[in-house]
Amino acid sequence: MSPTLINLDDYIYFGEGANGASYNHKTDPNIMLKIYFRNFEAAEKELMLARKVYQAGIPTPQPGDLVTDGERMGIRFQRIPGKISYARAVANDPQNTEIYAREFAHMCKQLHQTQVDTTIFPDVKQHYCRLLEQNPFFTPIQKEKIRNCILSAPDTDTALHGDLQFGNALYTDINGKREQFFIDLGDFCYGYPMFDLGMVYITCILDDDEFLQSAFHMNKPTAERFWKAFAPEYFGHNANLTEIEKEVRIYAGLKTLIIERDTKRPMPEFRAMLEGTIY
Repeated sequence: MSPTLINLDDYIYFGEGANGASYNHKTDPNIMLKIYFRNFEAAEKELMLARKVYQAGIPTPQPGDLVTDGERMGIRFQRIPGKISYARAVANDPQNTEIYAREFAHMCKQLHQTQVDTTIFPDVKQHYCRLLEQNPFFTPIQKEKIRNCILSAPDTDTALHGDLQFGNALYTDINGKREQFFIDLGDFCYGYPMFDLGMVYITCILDDDEFLQSAFHMNKPTAERFWKAFAPEYFGHNANLTEIEKEVRIYAGLKTLIIERDTKRPMPEFRAMLEGTIY
């Protein structure tokens, strides 16, 4: 793709995450911009996937074009008026954390029940195996054990967000009607839902208070409350959540491959979820 050159002065800074910053257009209320901090290829990859996801009917803002400010790459999207992420909603209204968690759980269940065309989206197992091959921080023996774990996961043809957490799900209320959207779909694929739920577990249970305050503007007890309401709503109120959580922790550990790809350093706090189970 050939990116369109833009002037960042035409946009107003809105916020940022681990990989990029978002902006709203100063004069066109229908345009928002996501600019990547460093990874140029990631912008093109996310745009290509976002277009396929949108065409598949997954609720997500309509993607536009690839752009550059001369130094960084970005994507323009349809702007959703009045949008708020579930992370921001909890931060602003912590007394209703359980309500937001249950809404998010239903949104995730619907996503994970959506069958997709497996000829146009990546298989999560292949995606993780490629990440494992590219990871320079695990030993060959560790890689073999992790690969066996990845390949042992059940096979499904249903949608996975790839970076599922309460900051990547939005809602808006227009004329009393609530609409929900997923964003940041650069790792979208298909496969076993636990690959997604491991990330929900990380943000609610494994991330420390400092990171939660910085990234999501909430404290750790609030994030833990979110998980405690999310889990029974997603898995069922009669489910054995103790046993389920043991499995979720393994998939949270596998998210190390995503996190170490982005941070380019070992992440022992997440690797700890793998010890005693995979290596």
